[in-house]
Amino acid sequence: MQWYQNCSKHAWKKTCNSHSKSTSWEDGGWGAWDEAELQEPEEEESNSKNQRNYWLQDCVLSLSPTNDLMVIANEQKAVFLVPKWKHSDKGKEEMQYAVGWSGSLNVEEGECVSSVLCIPLASQKRSSTGRPDWTCIVVGFTSGYVRFYTESGVLLLAQLLNEDPVLQLKCRTYEIPRHPGVTEQNEELSILYPAAIVTIDGFSLFQSLRACRNQVARAAASGHENVQPPPLAYKKWGLQDVDTIVDHASIGIMTLCPFDQMKTASNIGGYNAAIKNSPPAMSQYVTVGANPFTGFFFALEGSSQPLLSHVALAVASKLTSALFNAASGWLGWKSKHEEEPVQKQKPKVEPATPLAVRFGLPDSRRHGERICLSPCNTLAAVTDEFGRVILLDVTRGLAVRMWKGYRDAEVGWIQTVEDLQERETEKMDSSPFGNAQGPSRVAQFLVIYAPRRGILEVWSTQQGPRVGAFNVGKYCRLLYPGYKIMGLNNVTSQGWQPQTYQICLVDPVSGSVKTVHVPFHLSLSDKKSERAKDMHLVKKLNALLKTKTSDPELIEAEAKELILDIKYPATKKQALESILTSERMPLSSLTNITQTLMDNLKKQELECVDEGLLQFCANKLKLLHLYELVSKLNSQSMQKETSPSDNDLAKLLRLEEKDFHRLETLLENYKKENTQSTTQLTDEKDDMLSVKIFLEYLEYEKDVITIKDMEDGEYVALGNFFFWKCLCGESSTEEICHALESAGFSPQTLLSLLLNLWLSKEKDILDKPDSVSCLHTMLSLLSKMKVAIDESWDTQSVSPWWQQMRSACVQSESSAAALLSAHVGHAVTAQVIDSVTERKFSQIIVGSDTESWEALSLDTEYWKLLLKQLEDCLILQTLLHSKVTKRTKRVSSLQTEPLGRLSVKKLLEAGKGGIADTVAKWVFRQGFSPIILNVAQYKNTTDSTEESVEMHNNLFLEEPEAATGLERILELLQVAYQQFPCSLEVDVLHAHCSWECIVQWNKDPEEACFLNRSIDHLRCIINAHIQHGIALMMWNTFIVKRLSSATYLMDKVGKAPKDRLCRRDVGMSDTAMTAFLGCCSELLQTLLEADVSSDEMPAPVLDTEDAWVSVEGPVSIVELALKQKRIHYPLVEHQFVLCTVLYAIMRLSLKGVKPLSLFDSKGRNAFFKDLTSIQLLPSGDMDPNVLSIRQQFLLKVVSAAVQTLCSSQKDREVSEEDYFPFEKGKNWPTLAADLAQYLQISEDLVRRHYVCELYSYGMDHLGEEAFLQVADKEVLASQLLMLAGQRLAFALLHGQIKDGMELLSRLPPTLSTWLKAMDPQEIQNVEVPVATTARLVSKVIEHLPENHGQYSLALNLIEAVEAIPA
Repeated sequence: MQWYQNCSKHAWKKTCNSHSKSTSWEDGGWGAWDEAELQEPEEEESNSKNQRNYWLQDCVLSLSPTNDLMVIANEQKAVFLVPKWKHSDKGKEEMQYAVGWSGSLNVEEGECVSSVLCIPLASQKRSSTGRPDWTCIVVGFTSGYVRFYTESGVLLLAQLLNEDPVLQLKCRTYEIPRHPGVTEQNEELSILYPAAIVTIDGFSLFQSLRACRNQVARAAASGHENVQPPPLAYKKWGLQDVDTIVDHASIGIMTLCPFDQMKTASNIGGYNAAIKNSPPAMSQYVTVGANPFTGFFFALEGSSQPLLSHVALAVASKLTSALFNAASGWLGWKSKHEEEPVQKQKPKVEPATPLAVRFGLPDSRRHGERICLSPCNTLAAVTDEFGRVILLDVTRGLAVRMWKGYRDAEVGWIQTVEDLQERETEKMDSSPFGNAQGPSRVAQFLVIYAPRRGILEVWSTQQGPRVGAFNVGKYCRLLYPGYKIMGLNNVTSQGWQPQTYQICLVDPVSGSVKTVHVPFHLSLSDKKSERAKDMHLVKKLNALLKTKTSDPELIEAEAKELILDIKYPATKKQALESILTSERMPLSSLTNITQTLMDNLKKQELECVDEGLLQFCANKLKLLHLYELVSKLNSQSMQKETSPSDNDLAKLLRLEEKDFHRLETLLENYKKENTQSTTQLTDEKDDMLSVKIFLEYLEYEKDVITIKDMEDGEYVALGNFFFWKCLCGESSTEEICHALESAGFSPQTLLSLLLNLWLSKEKDILDKPDSVSCLHTMLSLLSKMKVAIDESWDTQSVSPWWQQMRSACVQSESSAAALLSAHVGHAVTAQVIDSVTERKFSQIIVGSDTESWEALSLDTEYWKLLLKQLEDCLILQTLLHSKVTKRTKRVSSLQTEPLGRLSVKKLLEAGKGGIADTVAKWVFRQGFSPIILNVAQYKNTTDSTEESVEMHNNLFLEEPEAATGLERILELLQVAYQQFPCSLEVDVLHAHCSWECIVQWNKDPEEACFLNRSIDHLRCIINAHIQHGIALMMWNTFIVKRLSSATYLMDKVGKAPKDRLCRRDVGMSDTAMTAFLGCCSELLQTLLEADVSSDEMPAPVLDTEDAWVSVEGPVSIVELALKQKRIHYPLVEHQFVLCTVLYAIMRLSLKGVKPLSLFDSKGRNAFFKDLTSIQLLPSGDMDPNVLSIRQQFLLKVVSAAVQTLCSSQKDREVSEEDYFPFEKGKNWPTLAADLAQYLQISEDLVRRHYVCELYSYGMDHLGEEAFLQVADKEVLASQLLMLAGQRLAFALLHGQIKDGMELLSRLPPTLSTWLKAMDPQEIQNVEVPVATTARLVSKVIEHLPENHGQYSLALNLIEAVEAIPA
């Protein structure tokens, strides 16, 4: 196993599409390709080294065309190698082949591997990306067997199609025909035997392999499944009249032309041979060997019926895996004495159909070794033992070329397709191939590896020269599979782009796999080709531009020399583009090189000059001059003028002093709150732009400069280069505008660049007030350019020039910059209109008084509307930027999501509720309570009275975390309320805030505080119609589905469910579900109240501010709310009872309660129905069993509530209401009494139980208060008498009082017997002072009538209590 040791020792590196310096196409000296110049590799020092490196020559080798599997086999052993990413010795990650499986493959005794193929199989999935599904390894053996394996070494199936040794395996996969006349070839696997050839249909093989692989997977999972795969369809031909065959090529199906058909018929049948009307289809096979040297066989289609093989499936009924059988000897599981007892009977072998050789190349002394078919199926390369390589034309059966001196050569083919983008129309070339619109041409190159000399050569066929040669070593193997991926057809192959190689070289010395790629143009001419030389010069130029040198003049000189030496105009253009895109070349060098090339072109004869190249040079030269001019103007220092005063700016913008100060205030507020970073350029020098980027951005054509499509940041960079110095007052605005206009820029392009720069530099502009006057100057100059404003423009029509500017402001998210630019645009528009109007009126009316006239125009009205919209947007953006500085409470991740920046366009497209919706998102993220919105509204509508001051102080007490910065936020809210009296009306805002909170809660139901806040906002809505609609929409959209899940879960478990079940069925924790159920009750309670109140007030009228009447977009939440139908009050009340029951069970952790059992079938069916529909609800007397369950439930609620109260009071003394936060002012016992009314249970019964529970827990002070609410005090007194007796029995009988038994003996016998019958364990708190019990007994006597049966017992009890010492 010397070969295996070497294979494991090497790290098989896969270096696809890369070469070392000695083998690279990029090598600068590739033109010197004479054999004499190739260096022969040095001889090895010893024969042992030769033997060590020669191991690969003795192995059978195959590499998948997709590079994902390599198989190396020798005799019985084999190794499967798979590529993996690993760290190389240099620390870099690279693809290396690693052992995926290794072991022994022989099954029959004495058989060895003779041939191997790795065939990738296509995936059947539609979403496949072009990679194969898996790779099948086909192995031929000397026993005649052909076996198929998976990548992991599992045997899929085995075939014995002939008993002679397998000589060669070859595969053909589907290729799309290049021309309509080319016959479409089917996929097939061909197997060569010494006297026969077997072809297996590709489709049949593909289906069988998939079935076998699926069977192996199922058998591995179950261990007993066995499904017979479909049989293989194959043809078997017995090759006659040939002495020896060593290799073959299956050409495929061919059809003769009529002349060849007649010639063949005459040769076979003589002069009187009959000829069919249609030429027959034939399968052609070419063999190499001896006598004849090459034989040509033709099998008529239909002359032999396909045979169906018996598939020897490798999976037995109980997964006796072929992997175990094949690897048993290798893994050492069997000893030599434990071999298989009986040889299996071989399958039946079908006889071959005789096929005689049609003709051949008879050369008795020549013995063929290998044959390799070209990708186009028209040529084949044959090697022989004389050291010759012969090129065959397989269509005509002729040898067309011979190479000598290639002993033991290995051959392969490379097919290169022309790239149409590289093809250039040549004026001197009259061939049809010069047409750039024609089909892609294809070139065939023959690759010959001569191991004796260690040289790899590439030859152009048929009669072309050698185009490449490489020193590669003497121990390599050349691999040419000749196929790609099996399983494709004319439909599925259209969308596939499989990454496959054509030919590769395996070098065992360096442990690498190298692929060969040949440029198409090498097939066009010999090594002295001008095109090839030009390409060489371009590569040399690129290398020169990458060199690091401090002498740019030297580079400039060499670059000039190289570009002038290039002959082809297209290549010259390519070279000039490389120079212009170089970042190392200074501007002067770029200008000089371009000028030199242009001068050189002008010196040539007019007919020889390429006009396109000349124009290209001229255009680039103009752009370079423009860049130089702008850079020069930007670098000139200009004395800054004094900053204009406020009055000057107000006059410039045509604003009253009051309006100007308002504008200043708005901008100052925005500047304070705008803490978000604005887009800034990251160049070292903001005003400088590299020549490379400048040339990339601009195109010069027909004396007009256009800007290419680019990203926003690049567009701003270009505008920054042109205008920023002018806006800062550091450069001459007039000179820049004149230079750009003269260069060929349209005014519209310059306006677009200027506005993009202005709107992106908002932060800098706000710090430089004088930039406004600079913008006014520049806009005035641009407006005066030709074709800026149409001469036929009338003041009563809209000018496209100003419309372009307004569109930019509308779309901008920089509100302050947009507002300033709109003011400037409005002022310049007014200035232009004044001049136009003055010119017109001076011609009509002479001497009349026109000073008091005001020129009106449609553009002016549009500017006024836009200014109002931008001012509103700025105020809104300022509010959205504001936030509290400190938040002590936990903040959800949903509250930290950034708010998008606003623009007028966004607000116009957001619908009528867009403004309120934006503010609602801000309120949610700040975590404000609804009272803040009310305070701001209250301060906005009333003066600061004692009432408002009190509300304001309460706000700070309720929101301590928001105290910092809250005054500022209230001021901004008031400004927003004043600006948007309709859109931010308090009910509308609360409605949007309520909806926003519940939407965010729905995203994260664990955040119960969001749902609580939503209900709070809902309760703050004053108008009952809006409140009703919003509540109903919240219920239908977010609540009812979750509530239904919670109800059925709680009814199923019969108690408050645990956290795991809540998360599984409802999607939230048990704590969150408790709060959710409480909020559901609150929501329904609010809905009931709104339904009643809506009868007493009219529906609101929704208005919109004048500036925003043109909004379009989705219908607002409030409009949807007002369209909701009225609810069915009894149904909502019925649902409310269920929600309260569910909340009680969860909040008090009740057990043994099924909520739906509290209702009859009518009641259960009415739940979770549309609240606006009329359902059949329970009426009349209820079933006594249901009433009993309801009563037990209510008593459980009261008991649990008192228990919770007692445990809380043990910790600290607080008021009763603090422990029942269902709603402030309510508690559970009171709620239970209210529920009793709905559930047809006596309220007094619940109240009596509540009093008894309080006394049972020893909370007598609360019991006395609750006693007053009971109606039937006589029954309650009787119940409390029992409780007092239990307390006294514990005191006397359980040692709470000294001498208790003695005191008991002094009591009347009746009382003594009664006390002994008491069970103190029935009360929860027995350790109550005797004085407290005495008060209880006194209260009992007070409410018991004298004729009551227990009155005398009570009297005796009070005497006994009083007798007990305190």
